[in-house]
Amino acid sequence: MDGIFIVTIVIFIVSFILKMPVSIGMIISSVFYFLANGRDVSQVSEIMLTNLESSYVILVVPLFILAANVMNSGMVTDRIFTFANSLVGRYKGGLGHVNVVASCIFSGMTGSAIADAAGLGKMEIEAMRKKGYDDGFSAAITAASSTIGPIFPPSIPLVIYAMLSGASIGALFLAGIIPGLLIGVALMVYIVVIARVRNYPAGDRPKMKEFLIYSFRAIPALFTPVIILLGIYSGIMTPTEAGAVAVLYAILISLFVYRSFGFKQLVEVLADTAKTSGSIGLIAGAAFCFSYIFAYEQVPAMISGLILGFTDNVIIFLLIINLFFLIMGMFIDTMIMTLVFIPVVLPLVQEMGVDPVHFGVLIVLNMMIGLSTPPFGMLLFVVSGISGIALNKIMKEIIPMILVMLVVLGIVTYVPAVSTFLPKLFGY
Repeated sequence: MDGIFIVTIVIFIVSFILKMPVSIGMIISSVFYFLANGRDVSQVSEIMLTNLESSYVILVVPLFILAANVMNSGMVTDRIFTFANSLVGRYKGGLGHVNVVASCIFSGMTGSAIADAAGLGKMEIEAMRKKGYDDGFSAAITAASSTIGPIFPPSIPLVIYAMLSGASIGALFLAGIIPGLLIGVALMVYIVVIARVRNYPAGDRPKMKEFLIYSFRAIPALFTPVIILLGIYSGIMTPTEAGAVAVLYAILISLFVYRSFGFKQLVEVLADTAKTSGSIGLIAGAAFCFSYIFAYEQVPAMISGLILGFTDNVIIFLLIINLFFLIMGMFIDTMIMTLVFIPVVLPLVQEMGVDPVHFGVLIVLNMMIGLSTPPFGMLLFVVSGISGIALNKIMKEIIPMILVMLVVLGIVTYVPAVSTFLPKLFGY
């Protein structure tokens, strides 16, 4: 590792401290590296564009983002919340359970924790506030339950991981189902305990007629994940095609079934999706260039040597990986972590004999817990922003929930069958 590479890393760190866009920081660092080594700086753009062009899987990402934006703008979230309330709202602490169940349902449409928190969050927190739930608890369970989104299929981070690792998207989506459900169950068990301690209210039991009405109204929205998953696993559609069909379906039900989505909203959604997708594309391209530099400098081999020199025990190795990604997840965006660090550790993962599908779910679960971990977890700022609840109140309430999710993380880490059972069952 020479001095030029070290200066390149320092430039990137300084750009991060100065709060420059991370993609710009990576590009500036890469340009410096190529110039300092006397190489043609046009290689930076060549590496970025070549990798983006060959990574056709990344086309799924803007499609899922568009589907999520349409859902958030088309009153679909209202139907999902009402349906979840009719299912579990009757129990003590019912609105906490509704929060978790609604996130499980919504995650099957968006694959994004931020979309979940922003789409359902305000509605959930307001409903809990009206029923006397503590503000901090309401916001904290909203943030914690939103972590299910990228674990349960479809998942944007798992799509990016598939692009980097070569693992099957279908296998990764199946692998996320049981861990996602375990997170949901664990949070609901915690809600049961805290609801009894704080005497949180139970909701009204809906009459059968009301339940059927709520279910009927939610059916069009509930079919979105069914279309995506059946399309992929039946072999009729590729993941990219399934994403496109999901977008078309979301637009159709918002326009013609719920009639809560007009041309003006469609234009706004398309513009917002274009901005988000462009940002992700720039980050991905810059990360490809950064990863090239890391590989050229043999950083993965160096890290492999360091860790293998410390231990060749897979249990300790997975513990190190968990600690690293949990800590980094508190400070760094999930997309950047995936694109920059996954290529660095993948060779070591292969050398240790860890199943790449199991590892993919494990990494995403780590990063999602990091997203809701104080002091800098992004989901904390999202739910604070949409609700107006002070961050210190949310942080105090979310710590026990993080401990609950860490228990699930431990199970997923050391019982690989939790994530590999379904892929193997379906022949992946």
